[in-house]
Order: sequence, then C-alpha cells, then structure tokens
Amino acid sequence: MPAFDTLPLDGPALPPASGGPPRHLVVLLHGYGADGHDLIGLAPHLAPALPHALFVAPNAPEPCEMAPFGRQWFSLARYDPEMARRDPATLATALDALDAGAAAAQPRLDAFLDALLEAQALTADRLALVGFSQGTMMALRCALRRPRAVATVVGFSGALTGAATLADAVTARPPITLIHGEDDPVVPFPAMALAEAGLRAAGLAVTTHGCPGLEHGIDPQGLAVARDALTRALAP
Repeated sequence: MPAFDTLPLDGPALPPASGGPPRHLVVLLHGYGADGHDLIGLAPHLAPALPHALFVAPNAPEPCEMAPFGRQWFSLARYDPEMARRDPATLATALDALDAGAAAAQPRLDAFLDALLEAQALTADRLALVGFSQGTMMALRCALRRPRAVATVVGFSGALTGAATLADAVTARPPITLIHGEDDPVVPFPAMALAEAGLRAAGLAVTTHGCPGLEHGIDPQGLAVARDALTRALAP
C-alpha cells in the first residue's frame, strides 16, 4: 500500500482483498464538496469482484469554496447550474465553461496517477478511474489526454467538458462507461447523452446506463454496472 505522504495527493485507500500485492489500481475521484472518504465506501462493494485491486480515493487539491468542509477539483464559482436546467440547449455551453478549471486541475491528478503507478510498479493498463460528478469530469479530462490508455473509465452522474476540442486533444482511448440518474437535479441527465456524442465523435467506445428515479447519486443498479465494467477491463 502506498504511503500517501510521498504522493502529490492524500486520501483513504483499501488494500487488495487477496492480501497480496496489488495487480490492479482503482482510483475513485469524488465530487465537488466531498472528499476521498465519500467514494472509498464503494470499494468494499467492488473488492469481491476485484480481489487483487488496490482502491485509492484521493482528496481533491483545493478546499471547497462554497462549504466549510470538503474539497474541490476546480472552482464552480462562475458556473450557473440554472443555465443548464432552464434550457437543455444551453447545457453544452455551460459545460464548456467548466473546461478551463478541469484543465488547470489535470496536472495535479496526472502527477498523482503517475506516482501511484510507479509506487506499485504497475502499468497504465492496470489502472481504472471511477468518478462521481466533478470527479467524472476530471476522470474524462485526464484519461483521454494521457500518453498511455488506462484500462477503463467509469463515470457516475458527471459530464464531459471541452467536447468541442476533444477530437484534436485526445491521445488515449480507453473504454468508457457512463451511469446517470434520470432525475438528477444537479448535473442534468441530458449531460450523459452529450458526453456520449462527444466521446464517440472523438473515436471512443462508450456504454451508457440511465437509472430511472435516481437523483444525484449511486444506486445498486448503477454500482452493478460499474462492477461489471471494471471486471471486464481488469479481471476478464
């Protein structure tokens, strides 16, 4: 297990259920205003299917600007969520406005992933990224611009930023699974369809899954979809 004081970001981790050295890495990227403890709770549900995986949930680098606790990958101070909710036609514009923040945060996440892979002597094809909300935005922003493709990306309740320039920027094409609550009041459900279109236009393989009745969260159905995607990519 890595010593987090030697890595660019800190946060909780769950060692492999097998008790042996990690053969795979699953990095869980939390949403805005949360921290690594929020998503590490997924690890016990995923570990039985991935007994050789080390689960790591780094804390985002910045304190949350709109709460007395929690962290953020990048600022949402200029983001107007009502712009997306009032008119789906403005959703793409709203998401493009977030891309500068995601781009600024990407080097810190890249450095963390590089250090973690080096510490565990593993290659990129043994790494999976799982994001929630803003963490999904970061997972997509980072994974598609790395020099080597990770094994897979699973994104809950998130969105694709920078879709307009992705085709020219993409350097890696891992398989992607997107899962989204159909009643999400925070990141509107149509964001998943926009992400799928943008990713496919850039040549990426995408699977999508809508969760009826689910708001901004993760339900057992979505967790099962994520587990299957991770198992296919890491432990076929």
